Amino acid sequence: MDETRAREVLAAAGVLPGPAADARLLALGENAVFAAGDLAVKVGRDAELLDRARHELTVALWLAEENVPAVRAAAEEALLVEGHPVTVWHRMPDPVRPAEPRDLAELLRVVHALPSPPFPLPPRDLLGGVERWLRLAGDAIDPADAAFLRERRDGFAAAAAALTPHLPPGPVHGDALPRNVHIGPGGPVLVDLETFSADLREHDLVVMALSHDRYGLPAEAYESFTEVYGWDVREWEGCGVLRGARETASCAWVAQHAPTNPKARAEFDRRVASLREGDEKVRWYPF
Repeated sequence: MDETRAREVLAAAGVLPGPAADARLLALGENAVFAAGDLAVKVGRDAELLDRARHELTVALWLAEENVPAVRAAAEEALLVEGHPVTVWHRMPDPVRPAEPRDLAELLRVVHALPSPPFPLPPRDLLGGVERWLRLAGDAIDPADAAFLRERRDGFAAAAAALTPHLPPGPVHGDALPRNVHIGPGGPVLVDLETFSADLREHDLVVMALSHDRYGLPAEAYESFTEVYGWDVREWEGCGVLRGARETASCAWVAQHAPTNPKARAEFDRRVASLREGDEKVRWYPF
């Protein structure tokens, strides 16, 4: 889904007070995110993401009841428009500064203290998207690389299921990165709730450990994260398993963009080569 198609769906949805052509594109990934007036609208890549969009709305309404600083829904139902899920949100004020790891840690402490919600949360299916992403990649990637990632997926899924956690399991964000934190005038706010789950709390903490090891997060920034949160997940013997699972998923995620983006293909090749070689220090680049 490119911007042109996303705008067509946005226009057909009729959820904005003005023309879709005037909406500002904020992001384009699995969702296209547009802003207009006091609203923000997410347009999903395909109909397979409808249940995920519904889940995000349910979580947002619950977090509002729990007074958790998080993005607020402007409509309680997800629409399916020309095969694309559409959800409507209250637009947040412009950020006052970029989010930092310590801001994320502050919000994770709040989330990890939550009780179970009055509706079932799924487990964190970190590897569940691998098959779809590889399918979308098609013949833009080497079939041997796709087979390699499927084998890794199966191995890490089994290993993760056998882990003994250090922290009590419960609600987790599921994609705990500073990019999913918005710093408004009132402080940090959690966004992108699609992967909210009930699982090992360590899932949320391994993300930043991987950011340090793979993506160049400075040591002092990572230390600020662990200091605010109160624990370093690298002390846990299961850290390597969850790290390996997330690396596998992150590599496959990039693959879906390879058919239309040469930079994505190059980044995929970099990532899969480092996994094949077992080199945990090869630098990966956000995409």
